Amino acid sequence: MTSVENKKKISVREIVDSSWFKAIAAAVICAVIGIVIGYVILLLINAEHASKALSTILKNFMYYKKPTQRAYALGSTLVKSVPMVLCGLSVLFAYKTGLFNIGAGGQYCIGIGAALWSALAWNLPWWLCVLIAIAASALLGALAGFLKAFFNINEVIACIMLNWISLYIVNVLLHSERVMDTSKSETFSIREVSPQSLLPSLGLGELFNNNEYVSIAIPLAIIIAVLILIVLEKTVFGYEIRSTGLNKNAAKYAGMKEKKNIILSMAISGAIAGLAASLYYLTGIQAWKTSSSVPAMGFNGIAVAFLGGLHPIGVIFAGFFIQHITIGGSLIDMRFYNPQIADLIASIIIYACAFVLFIKHVLSKLAQKKGE
Repeated sequence: MTSVENKKKISVREIVDSSWFKAIAAAVICAVIGIVIGYVILLLINAEHASKALSTILKNFMYYKKPTQRAYALGSTLVKSVPMVLCGLSVLFAYKTGLFNIGAGGQYCIGIGAALWSALAWNLPWWLCVLIAIAASALLGALAGFLKAFFNINEVIACIMLNWISLYIVNVLLHSERVMDTSKSETFSIREVSPQSLLPSLGLGELFNNNEYVSIAIPLAIIIAVLILIVLEKTVFGYEIRSTGLNKNAAKYAGMKEKKNIILSMAISGAIAGLAASLYYLTGIQAWKTSSSVPAMGFNGIAVAFLGGLHPIGVIFAGFFIQHITIGGSLIDMRFYNPQIADLIASIIIYACAFVLFIKHVLSKLAQKKGE
């Protein structure tokens, strides 16, 4: 074997054994598993139209024939992907610091209430609405962190309780004639009541056939992902909170303020979930309806975080992919299938995400054997 061939072999082995390759491979395997099982279910329901239905789900905006329709549909998909990505980043940030933020749903919910009340009751400009939503959700996250730091209450238990408390608070807060059409149990349109509270487009909507819901939320979500990556990997603060997550006793021995770091980590995680809520609802794309369940967006963020390989950039693609197939499901022929079949496929992918770490372990073993 020549030296060039040997170098190539080492290079390929290094790539296969790298953490980013394993993360991408695990995510792709999870997605393929979900799609294959979904296709089998489609075959069982109606074999004749199964291939066309799956193709429609995967195409999403490409389903439309006119370029203008495709552009508008792509814009809507991106808008709906923003909260999915940010909730994934919320869960990821806490997880990187050794905490499992299952309370992203409640923090997202509080963010909705704060953003809509600020917009519809107080008619504040969009940036103030966003800041208030971030502050409210950060406070809720900090409360869970406080209970963990000072009373050693498991953050999962604390977050589950706070999720339901948050839902009922928002239901009571928004069930007011100042912000809600009580006959419909639905909040008023921000576009009609307080247009200054809508997120600015800065011309981005024109790129998607004048989609009125496309706003600065899309680039902001990407910027937040990059900032989280930099904070966690390139700063002293990121090192300290990751160290606290790995071993709080060791962190305390090294002179780090472990209680402060736990509270701060949960506060930042909550703030990101609040940002997700504000950047979605302040586009005016959806109103809040009195609900009996915690928004699923927070829980979906857990799956997006793991499907994205627990990497901020991976979460961007994972969030878009989940939202892509979910919206694609609404386009299938309802004479043969229920549109929720796409939600089923997404759920299977989410379930498969539970095995991401196992898949990474298997890939590591295979790479090790091949190296030997």
